Amino acid sequence: MKKKAKKDSLREILTLLEIEKGLKPAVIEEAIKTSLVSAYKKNYGSDVNVRIEFNSKTDAIDVFIDRIVVAEVEDPQTEIALLDAQESYPHAKIGDTISEKEEPKNFGRIAAQTAKQVIVQKLREAERGHVFKEFASRESDIVTGIVDRIDHGVCTVRLNNADGMLPVAEQIPGEDIQAGQRLKAYIVEVRNAAKGPQIILSRIHADLLSRLFELEVPEIQDGYVEIKSVAREAGMRSKIAVASNDENIDPVGACVGPNGSRVRAVVDELNGEKIDIINWEPSPDLYIAESLSPSVVIDVLVDEEENKAIVVVPDDQLSLAIGKEGQNARLAAKLTGWKIDIKSKSQADEQEINYNFIFSDEM
Repeated sequence: MKKKAKKDSLREILTLLEIEKGLKPAVIEEAIKTSLVSAYKKNYGSDVNVRIEFNSKTDAIDVFIDRIVVAEVEDPQTEIALLDAQESYPHAKIGDTISEKEEPKNFGRIAAQTAKQVIVQKLREAERGHVFKEFASRESDIVTGIVDRIDHGVCTVRLNNADGMLPVAEQIPGEDIQAGQRLKAYIVEVRNAAKGPQIILSRIHADLLSRLFELEVPEIQDGYVEIKSVAREAGMRSKIAVASNDENIDPVGACVGPNGSRVRAVVDELNGEKIDIINWEPSPDLYIAESLSPSVVIDVLVDEEENKAIVVVPDDQLSLAIGKEGQNARLAAKLTGWKIDIKSKSQADEQEINYNFIFSDEM
């Protein structure tokens, strides 16, 4: 004789939903109760005071109707006569609320469909709330996802139990992103929209560079090396200033890694973006000189009141110090927070600027 398949109990179903959806049983129970109350009122009257309870002993759902004890019944859905109430509750008196268990008749297909629709809706809302809470706490963090689809340039990135949106404006210029591609992105913002959480991602944010180095460099994770500042022009070039809390650790060397492996991993993730790693210095003149790497610097004259600095470089280093279309100088200014005016040695001599050969001899 063939055995009938055993039906899962309500508790087992709730446990499965908790595992699959990440929702607590109490949240699901409340959603089911709300849905059944709605379905009941739709079929038996909106005025009825119905209450749904889970019976842990029988693993069933019990329906209770609450009625107020009155001398004369005007609304049988919400009221019960005193004599009728005293048949079951001898001590009942006018004004009391009597709760009676009911076995709903003809709670059929329409009611069941209504209950199912509301349950699905409530579960979806609860799941969205769970996802929003999870990702809202991860703003300014880095995530890894799979590109699910691309619509008019906007990439939808699958992040486990949620979708992230990578707008065109947040994509690295010139990067060719394909569906199915795995990529890392920075969570810029999490919005609680009507259709569910909107997780806005970025591939151009400066902090993405910091997070990538944190993943690749154990010394940063352990707190021995600190990222002090980042300046980035996504897809082109970036500068990152690092310092060490341990005199035995070279911060630049730690970030570069053995044979350049660590910085290469970051460069590969950012589609070949060039990265200058420099030593952060507490002294402004030293810091500014470092920031203009790979250019050689003769002297840095700082004006702290104006937050400006004049940088003197050898004549043959001027174009390198400024960079293509001013990029090197622009990144150095962003990195240090100083306004930087770069002059060649000849220009400084013509303008009678008083400088010394602090950082390099005359070439």
